[in-house]
Amino acid sequence: MNRIIPRIFPRVSGTIHPQRRFKSTDLTPAEFDRRHLWHPYTSLTNPLPVFEVASANGCKIKLADGRTLVDGMSSWWCAVHGYGHPVLLEAMEKQMLQMPHIMFGGLTHAPAVSLGKTLLSLLPKDLECVFYADSGSVSVEVALKMAVQYQAALGNTDKTNIMTVKSGYHGDTWNAMSVCDPVNGMHSVFGSSLPSRVFLPPPKTAFDAAQLCEEDAQALEQAFEKYAKTCAAFIIEPVVQGAGGMTFYSPLYLNKLRELCSASNVLLIFDEIATGFGRTGKLFATEWCAPGVTPDIITIGKALTGGTMTLAATVATRDVATVVSDGEAGCFMHGPTFMGNPLACAVADASCKLLIQSGWQEKVARIEGQLKRELVAAKQFSNAVQDVRVLGAIGVVEMRHPVRMKDIQRQFVDLGVWVRPFGKLVYIMPPFIISEAELTQLTSAIVEVVSRLD
Repeated sequence: MNRIIPRIFPRVSGTIHPQRRFKSTDLTPAEFDRRHLWHPYTSLTNPLPVFEVASANGCKIKLADGRTLVDGMSSWWCAVHGYGHPVLLEAMEKQMLQMPHIMFGGLTHAPAVSLGKTLLSLLPKDLECVFYADSGSVSVEVALKMAVQYQAALGNTDKTNIMTVKSGYHGDTWNAMSVCDPVNGMHSVFGSSLPSRVFLPPPKTAFDAAQLCEEDAQALEQAFEKYAKTCAAFIIEPVVQGAGGMTFYSPLYLNKLRELCSASNVLLIFDEIATGFGRTGKLFATEWCAPGVTPDIITIGKALTGGTMTLAATVATRDVATVVSDGEAGCFMHGPTFMGNPLACAVADASCKLLIQSGWQEKVARIEGQLKRELVAAKQFSNAVQDVRVLGAIGVVEMRHPVRMKDIQRQFVDLGVWVRPFGKLVYIMPPFIISEAELTQLTSAIVEVVSRLD
């Protein structure tokens, strides 16, 4: 920031109390990180290697050792505009100087209202009641609580469970974990301690299929016949199953699901945290469905703020909001401390507007075409590669066996790219602003690395 912030508080000494000094002050930053800082899905006793980042700009990550990497991950789907976009930085600076945070209980503010208006202009028209959450996982928790409270308000006290499909991923908090894949997902270690949900087989119908396969139709019909009376909602990632397997399936499945949910008074929840804001080639994956097929509740996050801050939202229909609000509790029973954070709302509003003005559809279509042309080369290494698939700005090379993260991560860095595989999946979802040359560097590195595994 170039502005001088007026100082209305006295300066506070930076001295640390002697008894509270770190015992590891003699460690280098890398040593301190390894000893004291947990990273996502990593052991603290035997951690995976980490690479210290000095800065990030555009589609480039600059490491502390001077190396530069082309980013293929968008910081886990978030940074659709790349890093350091001036429009987002300006929005953050302006709001930071005015009011970085204020409680949302009993108060409101312009960024929350403006973002709400922007979201309603982008989402399907029936979704109009916005609940701001801290993160994607929390937005899923909110959606599940909302569904259960909705049924309770209608007197459907038996409808407390949730239906979903295997191979799904919905987050790392407690109820979100309960609707992730129970066997092959990342949370199987928690086993029976999680709430027991109703799991259907994952959708089998191919994305571009002309009709829903009989196996999917029967699985849906049988599940609803057996469990609809005890289920408040059905939650699913539309079209793309993300961290549960990076698989693409037909929107015809969602059309059938909507029909069954409506007939059985089961709320339909679409988890668009990963797919929202253009990633699949539609602004929201919901738009792949037949006209008029929309969820009762949708969760959005990740790219919502353009990868600058954590923020998510759970958006419901007016019917859901009214029933919940008029129930016995007289309100929806959830309220995070940082709900509606003004700084996050301001940059999210700027990011959404920037996305719409940026020609995102043309950019995603260009990325999709290039991914299809360049990743197909990986298919020749059939001893190692199971499948190659692309949808929108998502490129996936599925291996026959899980990769060794420690080894493969270093190979990608040595080739000047940032790709973070997991399990059997080597995949990329680059920023939408990526150049043709940068994307070729990513795809070439993937083909090179998988060729070494053949």
